[in-house]
Amino acid sequence: MLSSRLIAQIEAAIPSHSLRGIVAVSGGADSVALLRGLAELREPHSLIVAHLNHQLRGAESDADAEFVRELAHSLHYTFATTQINIFHLAEAERANLEATARRVRYDWLQQVAQEYEAGWIATGHTADDQAETVLHRLMRGTGLQGLRGIAGIRNDCPVPIVRPMLSITRAMILDYLKLLQQPYREDSSNADDRFTRNRIRHELLPMLRTFNPAIVTVLGRLADQAEDLFQEQESAALLLVQKVELPRAGKLLIFDAIQLTAEPDARIREMFRFIWQRENWPMNAMTFSHWERIVSIVREKHPEADFPSGLHLRRVGKVIQLGLR
Repeated sequence: MLSSRLIAQIEAAIPSHSLRGIVAVSGGADSVALLRGLAELREPHSLIVAHLNHQLRGAESDADAEFVRELAHSLHYTFATTQINIFHLAEAERANLEATARRVRYDWLQQVAQEYEAGWIATGHTADDQAETVLHRLMRGTGLQGLRGIAGIRNDCPVPIVRPMLSITRAMILDYLKLLQQPYREDSSNADDRFTRNRIRHELLPMLRTFNPAIVTVLGRLADQAEDLFQEQESAALLLVQKVELPRAGKLLIFDAIQLTAEPDARIREMFRFIWQRENWPMNAMTFSHWERIVSIVREKHPEADFPSGLHLRRVGKVIQLGLR
C-alpha cells in the first residue's frame, strides 16, 4: 500500500525517535505529505513545523503561511515561522534569487533547530526533485560530484538535514494526499517557465518519459551510483593528501610534486577538489578547465596559473605551492 511505503521510507530516514525534529513545510504537496507521514510516527511534543515566508508572491505567500499554521495546529504541533523578503535581499547582494532563497531557508531552519534543541531537520524532496536536479546539473556541465544530486542526508551542518522521500515520486505523493483527502497549496511561481528548473519539470522530463516512462527512477539510480563512486574517490583523495601534503610555508599549502606526478589525472583533480572544500574556498567558479590546468602544472606542462578568488598555484622544482597570490 502506498501510504505504508511512504511511512516506511520516512521512518527509516529519521535519525532517532528520541530526538525532537523540525519539518520544513511550504504548504505544497510534497512537504504536506511529509508532515502527514510524520504525524503518523511522531507525538505532538516531538516535532516542530517550520515555515519561511519568502514574501515573493504577496498575498499568496501570506496565505501559504496561514495554511501551514492551521495544518500544524490541527495536528497539535508547534508552529515556527518568520518573514524574509528574499527579492530585496538577493537584489542587495546582487545574487541569484533561487540560490539566495535556498541559502536563507537552510540558515533559518538551522536557527529553528538550535532554538528548539532539535536533532534533525526534514525536507520534502522527492524522486522528481532528484531527477530535475541531476538534469539541471548535467546541462550546466557537472562532473561526478554534481551527478549525486540531492543528498539523502546532509551531515555538513550543525543539525543534520534528512530527505526521507527521495525514492517517492510526485505522483505517489499526490495519490497519498488524495487518499487522506488532504488539501495543499499550489505555488504559482512553479508555472513560470522563465526558471530553468520549471522548464525541466514541464518540458524536458515529460519529453524524456516518451523515451523511458521510468526516467525519474533511472535518474535517481544514477544519482545513487554517483554517490557510491564519489565516496570511493573522496576516500582515495584523502589518502593522497595524507601522502603528498607537506608542512605549510606560512599561508601557502605545499605538496610533493614528485609523488603527485605518479598519480593518474583523475586522482589529482579529485585531490585538489578535496583541498578546495577543506579550505572552504569557493567552488562554483571552478570549471573543468581549471581542474585540468592544475593537472598540467603538476605535470610541468605549465609553470603556474591564477584561479578564482585570488588563488595561485605553481610548481617550483619538487613541490607544488598553492595559496592566495
